[in-house]
Order: sequence, then structure tokens, then C-alpha cells
Amino acid sequence: MTADEEEFPQTYNEFRSDTFTTPTYGMIEQGFTNATFGDSVYCEDQTTLKLEKIMCEITGKEAALFCCSGTMSNQIGIRANLFQPPYSVLCDYRAHIFLHEAGGLATSLCMVHPVIPTNGNYLTFEDIIENVTLDDGDIHAAPTKVISLENTLHGIIMPLEEIQKISEFCKLQNIKLHCDGARLWNASIATGISIKEYCSYFDSVSLCLSKSLGAPMGSILVGDSTFIKKANHFKKQNGGGIRQSGIMASMAIHAIENNFKLLTKSHEYAKQIEQFCIQHNIILESPVDTNFVFIDLKKNKMNDKLFIELGAKKYNIKLMGGRIACHFQLNQKSIDNLKMCLLECFEYNQINPHVPDGKNNKKMYNFDAIKR
Repeated sequence: MTADEEEFPQTYNEFRSDTFTTPTYGMIEQGFTNATFGDSVYCEDQTTLKLEKIMCEITGKEAALFCCSGTMSNQIGIRANLFQPPYSVLCDYRAHIFLHEAGGLATSLCMVHPVIPTNGNYLTFEDIIENVTLDDGDIHAAPTKVISLENTLHGIIMPLEEIQKISEFCKLQNIKLHCDGARLWNASIATGISIKEYCSYFDSVSLCLSKSLGAPMGSILVGDSTFIKKANHFKKQNGGGIRQSGIMASMAIHAIENNFKLLTKSHEYAKQIEQFCIQHNIILESPVDTNFVFIDLKKNKMNDKLFIELGAKKYNIKLMGGRIACHFQLNQKSIDNLKMCLLECFEYNQINPHVPDGKNNKKMYNFDAIKR
């Protein structure tokens, strides 16, 4: 067993998501030795207040709110940006707030306007102009009151110049601009653009602590003080009031101070996988900018179930189809195993192309046919 496997026994082979990162020993020690035990519902826990102050300094925003999850910080952030209906929220058609937060936007009584980027990767200013619904008195539509951008999305970094143009447009049109910045940390470490500069163009930003940074739970929502007070109301309404949050907040502070710089390791792992795919003509769905690799299973005629099962039974890695997530708690051995698994599945499906619900999929796969 390697040192990485001993330190991260649950995550060294985990490619399903960077949400599977676990607290380090140092983080756990700090969480239990430096925490306070005030009631954060009454805004009296000093460690939580310290975490929120740190995030204000990092983001340049006036106020911050420690939330249970990224879903919560996104959804209450969207809700606090909305006022009297009718209204709509414009976002990428793959956006987390739209597809992966249990229909939370419906609780805000808003219509969702999902947009497919013309470049296939990220929304541009032109995409926004073509799809926005202005509040011009036309009673047939729901005016766009919030535009939500996600950075990164599919691991893709949204260019700063596009964010700048969209931000200026939103200010002119009195449209709120929200950022699902769950992995904004990754965009920042990859580009050298500070979190503060990114956040300066948005009215509200959600930043996860429990994904690549490896804190055990939580997400931070930032904005101006009036906005955060209203968001805290919705947080309480949605069952997000945390009593003694000091232990979690203390571990989150440790994650920010110690793990942010480690994100480059996850990017390097992803780049290794990208280069391997290019070398073997395995088609990718999206460019690899940060810590995600998306395999185009359809174009490669690959069977996602076979890929997952092959990883589990033969290569001791945990997969979730063509979406491969990298994080700093992986190791080189697991990356090498992933490459072998990916190539074996790819080569098999070139001879036996996967067709959804096709007869050729019923053929039994011999997992021992190729010895490791």
C-alpha cells in the first residue's frame, strides 16, 4: 500500500467526483482543537464568523454566509436575487442549478431559460443577447431577472472578457448576475486570476468548500449585506440553520489555507488523461482546462456500464461513466489504472461497438481476457 493509499484510503482511486475528497488529518485536528461552539443561527459562533470574514477578504464582497451545501448556497442565492414574479433565470443548459439541484429553481416560482452555447463550451455575450428576455412591457413572456453563469462548467474555464461584457450588460439592464463558482477555485488557480477579481463582476457568488478543497461540508454564498441577510432568511426556511457549526467552519478554514494550492495536482492528473486520450484517438467531449475529463462515449461507441464495471472489477477504480473527476487525493497508480481501463474499454468497443439497447451489447465480457 502506498503512502497516498494509507492517507486517503477512501479516495485515492475515486474518479466519480471531486466531492469524494475527505478531510486530511491536519484538518480534522484543527477542526476539533480550534473550533468554537457558539450558535451560528444567532450569528454567535466565532469560528463561523471568522470563516465568513476570510471569504469576504478573498472575494472582495461585503458579506458572506456559510451554508450546508452548494445546492443550498446556489438556490437561496438565486431566490434572494428575485423579487415579484413573473421572472425567469437564464443559464447554460448543462448548469448545475438547472439539472442537478433537485428542481430547486421551481421553489423560487421562476421559469428557467436554458441556453445551448453556440461554441459548444461556454456562454458568450452574444448568447446572452440572443436569449435574454428584457422587461420591456411585453406581457407574453417572463422577463430575465437573473443570469447565472457557472465557472468552471464541465471543467471549462469561462473567459474573463466574456464575464466582463455580460456583467456590464446586466448592470445596464438591472439584471442580477449570479455565479455558481463551486469550482471557481480551480479556475483561479489555473488562470492566475484572483477569486476577488472574478467575484467583482457578479452580484452573488457561491463557492464550494467540500469539493476540490476537501472540507467535510459546506459552501459559501457572498454578496452585499442586504442580500446576505435575505439569503440567511431563506437558508433558515430551507432547514439550513446550523447550531454549533464551528467544527465544520474550522476545517473549512484549514482547507482554504492548505489545500487551495494543491488543486494544480488535480489539473496535472487531468492533463495526463487528456494527453493519453489524444495519443490513442479517444474522442473528448470538452476541452480539459482544469480537473475534469469528459469522454464522448457516443462518438467513441463506448459502453459506460462496461467502463464502470471494468474499472471496479479489474482496475480497482470507481467511475461514473464518461465524466472523470480528478482531485489532489488521487495518486499516480490510480491514474495509470484509469488509463489502462479506458484503453481496454475503448479498444473492445471499437471491435464491438456499443449501440444503446442493441443486440451486440448482450455479449458477455471476459474481464480476465487481458491480464494486468
